[in-house]
Amino acid sequence: MTLDKFRPLADRALGPFVSAAKVAGLSPNGVSVIAFLLALGAGGVYAAATREPLLYLGGAVLVFLNGWLDLVDGALARELNVASSGGDLLDHVLDRYADIGIIIGLAAGVGQWALGIAAVTGVLMTSYLGTQAQAVGLDRVYGGLLGRADRLALVGVVTGVAAFVPTALAGLTLVGWLLVVFAVVGHVTAVQRFYHAMVALE
Repeated sequence: MTLDKFRPLADRALGPFVSAAKVAGLSPNGVSVIAFLLALGAGGVYAAATREPLLYLGGAVLVFLNGWLDLVDGALARELNVASSGGDLLDHVLDRYADIGIIIGLAAGVGQWALGIAAVTGVLMTSYLGTQAQAVGLDRVYGGLLGRADRLALVGVVTGVAAFVPTALAGLTLVGWLLVVFAVVGHVTAVQRFYHAMVALE
């Protein structure tokens, strides 16, 4: 399962948003920063959602906006013909900090710090293996069970549901189980990407 394969389809739907960013005078880096701030906002909202579950709905909206703007910045760079290695680096650094902020917020909201650590390491290793393949001369790897687009979609959907379904299963809420998925499947995805890269290098 990976939504990254649908990037070409998403790119075709980005036109109006790219045009709006151009009219607003935003640069691709500016869009990346806005997306990052939205992710941090989502993390903060999730951390507070333990007291008011309906806040999960607001966090879900912020996460979906972060994911969409993460597509807009690249499309805008191509439209303006200003795509650069520096912009790519900034985008990836902000994406990783965004991932960390969202997951820390989720873990704080449910008080599951051990799961949060396991989840964030799985997410970071997945992203690292994707770009490390490129560093050794291969194409950037987006495949595996759970890419970034999949994670953001899951976070948005699960937390949106959690706003109205606060029940727990085996001692964990829906958000707690989401962290379990990220912890387990994240590391499996990292191993998948590592295997793919090693085979390609032989």
